Amino acid sequence: MKNQKKLITAIIVVALVILLGFTSLFIVNEGEYKVVLQFGEAVQIYQDPGIKFKIPFIQSVTSLPKRQMLYDSNPTPILTKDKKPIEVDNYTVWRIENPKQFLQTAQTISNGEKRIDNAVYNTVRRKLSEIDYGDIISETGSARGDLNKQISDEVASVLERDEYGIKIVDVRIKRTDLPNENKESVFKRMISDRRAIAARYLSEGDEEYRKITSNADRLAKELIAEAQATSKKIIAEGEQEAASIYNAAYGKDAEFYNLYRTLESYITTFQGEPIIMLPITSPYAQILLGR
Repeated sequence: MKNQKKLITAIIVVALVILLGFTSLFIVNEGEYKVVLQFGEAVQIYQDPGIKFKIPFIQSVTSLPKRQMLYDSNPTPILTKDKKPIEVDNYTVWRIENPKQFLQTAQTISNGEKRIDNAVYNTVRRKLSEIDYGDIISETGSARGDLNKQISDEVASVLERDEYGIKIVDVRIKRTDLPNENKESVFKRMISDRRAIAARYLSEGDEEYRKITSNADRLAKELIAEAQATSKKIIAEGEQEAASIYNAAYGKDAEFYNLYRTLESYITTFQGEPIIMLPITSPYAQILLGR
């Protein structure tokens, strides 16, 4: 009987030891924080995978994600600088950087997302109220890219200042839509504006065409006039040079020159085989008769 009591006591002791062992051991998995709490206060934080120990019944363990998380905000109505009501849809990439601060302030992921949502909404509303709607939706400008960075930096600064233990990686505006009741009127106005711009471009193009055509016509006339003047000058110089040559040739042998000119006149006179009657005293007749 006495041995049985000892055996039972030993079994109970072993069971208690095993129970204490199990309650004092916990596992840290990849991609998570394990926070050891003692009387509700974080006393130890583990982030490396492995088996860890805590004091049974006095300390407890809670888990927090170490990976980056995505929070997708609900679309919110905002008024732009030019008083356009729009609905903005954005998302936030974030992670827990300081688990101890996070547990002291937000405590849960849900509460952390509420803090993020509030900071993002206030920042986005204020930033978009300083920008015209056209600049927000512009595809050619860089306003959207700059705006995302400004919002990300400011939200990160707010949460860091309030010591939530949250790291903001990025805040992005996914979509900026007009409320349904405003879309049709805005689209009509946009079409009208684009038509006005197209008409202005066509008018400017016609005016530029007329300028270019006028300048080309004027330049052509100037070139033609200059070419004609140059041509007349060259012809006059040629005629003057020819006269000089003729004069020089006549001065060297007047009789031969007269003969040459007479023969040239024969070429002109006898074209087409004409019948010509000449007096006997004519220079032509004299040359033909050999006198």
